[in-house]
Amino acid sequence: MFAVQVAVVLVLVVAAVLALVLQSERDSDREARNRSLAVAQTFANSPGMVAALQSPDPTAILQPKAEAARVGSGVDFIVVLNTDGIRYTHPLVDRIGKKFVGNYLPAVHGQVVVEQVNGTIGPLVQAVVPVYGPNHVVVGEVSAGITINKVSGVANHQLPLLLGAAAGALALATAGTALASRRLRRQTHGLGPVEMTRMYEHHDAVLHAVREGVLILDADGRLLLVNDEARRLLDLPADAEGRPVTSLGLDRAATDLLAPGREVNDEMLAIGDRLLVVNVRPTDRAGGPPGSVATLRDSTELHAVSGKAVAARRRLKLLYDATVAVGTTLDVVRTAEELAQVTVPAFADYVTVDLAESVLRGDEPQPGAIPQLQRAALNGIRSDAPFYSSGELITVVPVTPWAQTLDTGEAALDADLRTATAWQAQDPERARRLLEFGVHSAMRIPLRARGALLGSAMFWRSERTEPFDEDDLSLAEELVARAAVCIDNARRYAREHAMATALQRSLLPQSLPEQNALDVAYRYLPAQAGVSGDWFDVIPLPGAQVALVVGDVVGHGLHAAATMGRLRTAVHTFATLDMPPDELLGHLDDLVIRLDQEQGSTGGGAVIGASCLYAIYDPVERSCSIARAGHPPPALVHPDGTVELADVPAGPPLGVGGLPFVAAELRLPEGSRLVLYTDGLVEDRERDIEDGLRQLQRALELAPSAPEATCDTVLEALLPDHQTDDIALLVARTRVLPADSLVQWDVPADPAAVAEVRRSVSRRLTDWGLDELAFTTELILSELLTNAIRYATEPIRVRLLRDRTLICEVWDASNTAPHLRYAATTDEGGRGLFMVAQLAERWGTRYTAAGKVIWAEQPLP
Repeated sequence: MFAVQVAVVLVLVVAAVLALVLQSERDSDREARNRSLAVAQTFANSPGMVAALQSPDPTAILQPKAEAARVGSGVDFIVVLNTDGIRYTHPLVDRIGKKFVGNYLPAVHGQVVVEQVNGTIGPLVQAVVPVYGPNHVVVGEVSAGITINKVSGVANHQLPLLLGAAAGALALATAGTALASRRLRRQTHGLGPVEMTRMYEHHDAVLHAVREGVLILDADGRLLLVNDEARRLLDLPADAEGRPVTSLGLDRAATDLLAPGREVNDEMLAIGDRLLVVNVRPTDRAGGPPGSVATLRDSTELHAVSGKAVAARRRLKLLYDATVAVGTTLDVVRTAEELAQVTVPAFADYVTVDLAESVLRGDEPQPGAIPQLQRAALNGIRSDAPFYSSGELITVVPVTPWAQTLDTGEAALDADLRTATAWQAQDPERARRLLEFGVHSAMRIPLRARGALLGSAMFWRSERTEPFDEDDLSLAEELVARAAVCIDNARRYAREHAMATALQRSLLPQSLPEQNALDVAYRYLPAQAGVSGDWFDVIPLPGAQVALVVGDVVGHGLHAAATMGRLRTAVHTFATLDMPPDELLGHLDDLVIRLDQEQGSTGGGAVIGASCLYAIYDPVERSCSIARAGHPPPALVHPDGTVELADVPAGPPLGVGGLPFVAAELRLPEGSRLVLYTDGLVEDRERDIEDGLRQLQRALELAPSAPEATCDTVLEALLPDHQTDDIALLVARTRVLPADSLVQWDVPADPAAVAEVRRSVSRRLTDWGLDELAFTTELILSELLTNAIRYATEPIRVRLLRDRTLICEVWDASNTAPHLRYAATTDEGGRGLFMVAQLAERWGTRYTAAGKVIWAEQPLP
């Protein structure tokens, strides 16, 4: 009664405490969310917020206001961010200018984010709201946060009162139960006759019904009570009760165990063909009458059953160990080795695993004929056993039991290899050596998975004298069946990985194009598992310029590799249009958005996103124009060895849309090294990107100036032990077009000036030893220059470059591009560009900030 009352009180108290705590937590969480959101929205809509964000120094204006609002509102922090997540304000000044920790991207698109996080100051709720500028454009975000502890405390005030009430209830229940029990004992004076009779009948029925012998003896060794099971086990006479143990006809061992004053613990006693377990205890330990009680338990059948139980337990343990140890990697050979390792020596002395050659290559097993096998794994208690060695090719003889196992797919057992002869036909000499070595029993188990034959596994015994039996065969089949599924999974993965890797490599550049502007070296390292969408490119452009591209598609697998190929092709296409980097990334962003929409409408996997960095280097101007879309910044190594991360504005990843890309213009002295890379080089699970960028800078400071050596040094310093992402690294050392390979003339807008330019060009070609190109070059320049004088505006300039080709360029201030057309036979004009296209190897138009350039290239003789 007391226990029930205590349990009821405790259950009620626990329920009340839990209800109070849960309600308090819900109220605290709701209050924290409402307060942080209210503070963030109020501060975001405060007067002067937009002007402060657009000012040259937002921190100087907003930091005092944010701290005052934080103190007045009671929140833990108010942080103002820009659209890239960079903090303008923070209670800790050293964190201003760093990346905001939290989900702020939805606020960039006008959404409100309220989330619960575990910060450095404990569990807290933080809200991020957008700050709208003119035309309802998000110009920044405001985040406010408060720890849950600040708004909690109701439970702390009510919990002592509740616990005090519970203690009082428990005390009252205890006192009531004690009084009731005392009064009941005083009134009944113990049990009544009916209860005593019922107790006796119950105890007597139990004594004679149990399957364990019970004997009660007095202090003189006289038998007072014996049950039916004891009579049966000891074969006692009917009048045994009341007689001394020594007169019952028991053997000496039994008499000694039951002697007065003896205490026995689990002694084994053999009575005929029975094996009994005997326990003897005195009865006067707790104030009872002097004497002893003996119990007898027949363990004859238990020993037999326990032997089978031990064997079954060992089998279950082996199955469990195999489940854990086999299939830990997606490697076919390693999985076969794991099967051989887990079964030796627990199950067999030697294990051999042989797989079809097609399986080791990752191909589908061929049905029909017995395949050519290769030993994939061999493990045993000794290393000098005369089995086929690992890696050895094996041709199975058709008439052998091994061939029959492979053909029928049924496991087989040779309990005694010394009397069996059919298995020796596979290799008689090796069979003789195995028998001499002591191998005496074997099992052959086919490796089958999903209806396909992968190979076979064999289990051998030599040191153990007992042969394999049918139970061992069943266990071996279970082990091999599980391993076969793991091997087939590894085979399928190897095939898919090989296909994806082949596709990925086919989509990457097979060699670098010839050009004189840059000395380029690259490294591409695929991830150890799976394929990704990293790529790089070196694209020669008109005017001796060269474009460098590095990109990364988010995700892994065939989809990422295929998307990478489409983006790389698109970059090549846009590059031929002579687009500046920021404009090219804008077109690429539109393409990714369209691909994403296309995949979503067809139900396929959507393009999650991609990053890209595009740079154009001009060896004439020694300038480099760079733009990036969600990609790490390039590293720049100056000729004197100093290293810096180029200040290139960070654009959004491809596929986000809505935001423009901004290009940076860099001046690169000759001998500078531009280092482009993907995030797999500087970021992994054990290293954040900031640490990786610092390590990259230190490695570049120590790297030799040669691009190839620079690649080796960087990879040696930054390559992780377990590479989980692709790595693309591109190192380009700048060159400058020699001064004697460039000449230019400013041309007045007068048709008469064309003749003088033609004569100057002819003289320059003679100096360069290119007299063969003088006639065609004069014709090309005449047409291009005449069009510029007639249709364009000044200033007009002619530039001639000798690189791998002869490049003629005509510059003007007009943005109108000429179009190639085919003149009719009666037309007097309209054939100029057609003639240029016929004489030049390539021609085109490139737009500049001040106009355009029409260029034409001719191959050098």
